[in-house]
Amino acid sequence: MHKLWASTYKEFLLLTRDIGGIAILFIMPLVLIITITLIQDSTFKTVSDVKIPILLVNNDNGSVSETIKNGLSESNAFEVILKSNENEAKELVFSGKYQMAIIIPKDLSSDLDKKVNQNVDGIISKFGLEEETEIEPLEIPNKEVKLYFDPATQVSFKSSVKNGIDKMISKIETQTIYKAFQEQISDDPSEVIFETDNFITFTEILPQDGDKDIIPNSVQHNVPAWTLFAIFFIIVPLSINIVKEKSQGTFVRLRTNPVSYATVLGGKTIVYLIVCLIQFVLMLLVGIYLFPAIGLPTLDISGRLPLLFIVATFAGLAAIGLGLLLGTIAKTQEQSAPFGATFVVILAAIGGVWVPVFIMPKFMQILSNISPMNWGLNAFYDVFLRNGSLLDILPELLLLLAFFLVTILIAIAYNEKKNAV
Repeated sequence: MHKLWASTYKEFLLLTRDIGGIAILFIMPLVLIITITLIQDSTFKTVSDVKIPILLVNNDNGSVSETIKNGLSESNAFEVILKSNENEAKELVFSGKYQMAIIIPKDLSSDLDKKVNQNVDGIISKFGLEEETEIEPLEIPNKEVKLYFDPATQVSFKSSVKNGIDKMISKIETQTIYKAFQEQISDDPSEVIFETDNFITFTEILPQDGDKDIIPNSVQHNVPAWTLFAIFFIIVPLSINIVKEKSQGTFVRLRTNPVSYATVLGGKTIVYLIVCLIQFVLMLLVGIYLFPAIGLPTLDISGRLPLLFIVATFAGLAAIGLGLLLGTIAKTQEQSAPFGATFVVILAAIGGVWVPVFIMPKFMQILSNISPMNWGLNAFYDVFLRNGSLLDILPELLLLLAFFLVTILIAIAYNEKKNAV
């Protein structure tokens, strides 16, 4: 125990002498999480919080175009800006000044009424509800609502807008058909024959904590994800620390003393685990106190703090194990630093920190299961978003612990084999 304490104290002294390194360990993750959360916050807000300015060229000026215009405005997703010229709207969108433009064709309302009435008259005449007369069908061309998108607009945004407008227009056409039938069947315009309200509706059922709905926000997603990224980035300074000691001859002097390599690694594990937990605490404090001050949602950790610390501890152990293994195998800082930084980015990418796992290709979804960052992220999400218990996160904790033990054992075995006489 005395040897372990001495090794821990040595690591503490080495760490505190590098003020710049400490600043990078603690300040850079905070800058990262604030920046990413600010950028991504709008994607988690309700549509009433963010309005996208779009251009509308109304060549119809009828009831249908008015319904479309009101529907876009009342959705609270768009700020409708009226333009009179299609070419001007097209130029503004294609130059990137606006995300999209909607061009409503001329005579849309009147031609829709004509087309529907013609179809309804034909149907009613076939049922013999009115005298059959030879009526020459009118040639009414199909109408096309044009959508212009900024070339830089994401495909997902285009699809959601197209689906929304298509649904709106389909509803207008349906209501027009019902109205035409009503006028043909009944002489009383106030009589309700067809109900136009949707028969099938959708309701989102949210998980609850007591009587309160659990609604995820950007903070609850970003804090665990980028905290995990910061924790795993500990492998870079840790591996460099080990390589530096080997190059300076510190390990040679340690071998002349009755101190096992496991004890040396134990001292490093204790010190850097404390660093990881301090990083985690700073992230929580930013989420609780700083984010509300800059207009972001508050991080809610009520009743979750013990489980969060457990997850952070096991995630820290997994990161430290990887750093110790890399430092043991690497021969120079030029090997450990670039490889460590790149490897963390790769683990974050396949682990779901940047892109959700469920939208990855099937092969990448399978590959994500071997990333310790994916295990840690799932455990954090179980606590933050799914209101999970210790039993729910136990599989991920065991995987993180097993990863730590395996990497430590490999590091010790490699060191013993390398130094065997």
